[in-house]
Amino acid sequence: MPADVRRFIAEEDFSRLDVCIQGRFSDLTRSAVKKLIEDGNVVLCGVVCKKAGEKVKSGSEITVSVPPVRELSLAPSDAPVEIIYQDKDIAVVNKPQGMVVHPAPGAYGDTLVNALLGRLDSLSGINGVMRPGIVHRLDKDTSGLLVIAKNDAAHVNLQKQIAEKSARRIYLALLEGEVKKDEGTIDTFLDRSSSDRKKYTVSRTGRRAVTHFKVEKRYCGYTLVRFELETGRTHQIRVHAKFMGHPVAGDFTYGHGDKKFGLKGQLLHASRLILTHPATGERMEFYAPLPDYFVQVLDKLKPLG
Repeated sequence: MPADVRRFIAEEDFSRLDVCIQGRFSDLTRSAVKKLIEDGNVVLCGVVCKKAGEKVKSGSEITVSVPPVRELSLAPSDAPVEIIYQDKDIAVVNKPQGMVVHPAPGAYGDTLVNALLGRLDSLSGINGVMRPGIVHRLDKDTSGLLVIAKNDAAHVNLQKQIAEKSARRIYLALLEGEVKKDEGTIDTFLDRSSSDRKKYTVSRTGRRAVTHFKVEKRYCGYTLVRFELETGRTHQIRVHAKFMGHPVAGDFTYGHGDKKFGLKGQLLHASRLILTHPATGERMEFYAPLPDYFVQVLDKLKPLG
């Protein structure tokens, strides 16, 4: 099957090439456009351009070659995952701790994507062979709610809701220590750590990250905190919790791991998801209770006040 070649003339100036293209083609997400550019599939004024941030002048001719979607080659699995809701356009799942969302080096078999292939009748193809249906992600050891797109139209709509902040993602986390403020907002930039490229850190450069927090309950030596993401950066809540001086309990990467409760990972749970249905326009809210291992730790703590 040949590539889908699309040509158009920019009708105004744009500060970024990816913004110009994404605004023209609603079936392409910003991340998909960026990958097309970086892979050399975009020609700007007769020259291949691999910079998503390239400026575009009015009257510029742009050619976009969209490669054909390959058949999914991942094997479905029977890995356990709870489906909270599904219809012909979306599914909402409750990912367990320890499950990787999509295949990556070192994790190809029992990922959430493999489980979805074994349970759902369709998945969007925008994110390619290895990430069908995946609109947003959770870290391997973070549990909770994820919305899955079952077709490309739903995928584009859901990503737009996340980008425009009309979709809300709310988490519960047990933090080490006693947080002083009852509520607040953390507004920083996040960048990769210079000492460990797999980790992120608060920096003067990088991408802006905004997290709102509110204390739910105080314990002796710990604080149960509700977090709501305004942006969705990698490891955002975990890095911001460390920045607060109160890392997430059980976090082996940004905290002190587990010295007390026999945890396998951080006590961070995506508990609520609020979105607008991409086809019907209905406002929907989903809730996933704290997993048993999280509740068992809370039961061992001494409440304050």
